[in-house]
Amino acid sequence: MKKLSENPKTSTQADESSIVGFSKKNGFEFLSNFYVSSITFEGKLYPSVEHAYQAAKSLNEETRRLIRSANNPNTAKRLGQSIVVREDWHDIKIAVMKVLIRKKFENPFIRWRLKDTAGRHLINENLWNDRFWGVVGGDGENWLGKILEEVREEIILIDMQEE
Repeated sequence: MKKLSENPKTSTQADESSIVGFSKKNGFEFLSNFYVSSITFEGKLYPSVEHAYQAAKSLNEETRRLIRSANNPNTAKRLGQSIVVREDWHDIKIAVMKVLIRKKFENPFIRWRLKDTAGRHLINENLWNDRFWGVVGGDGENWLGKILEEVREEIILIDMQEE
C-alpha cells in the first residue's frame, strides 16, 4: 500500500485525468470536507469532516460542542478559526485528518464514488489561499488530495480482500 510521503514537495501538477477542485460544478463535491456526511469522532456525531476537524483543534468540550452544533461547515470553519488551538495541533493535524477521512468514507454511497476515482490524481484546488490542504494556482502541498488518494488505495485493497 502506498503511504503518504511526509515530503510536501510531491507533484501537484494536474494531468488530463486529474480531478481538480471538489465542487458541485464538476460533480466531485463529495471529496470536500464541507460535504455533509455525518461521522463519529471521539464518540460524538459531527455533520461533516469540517465540523469534526475544527472541533478537534480544541480540547475544551464546550468549544467542541459549539462547533459541532454549527449550522453548516462554513460556520464551523469560522468558529474553528477563532478559538485557542491546542498546543500539539501542528503536530497532529495531518493524523487527525486521516482519521476523519477514513471515517467519512465508511459511508457506502460515497465509498464507491471515491473508489471510482481510482487512477486519478485528486487536487484540492481552492480560491481561499489554502496551500497546505490544497493548491492555489498550481502551488500548494495538497495534503487533502494526498490523504484522499491514500484512503482510496486502502479502501480498494480492503474491498478486494473481502471479495
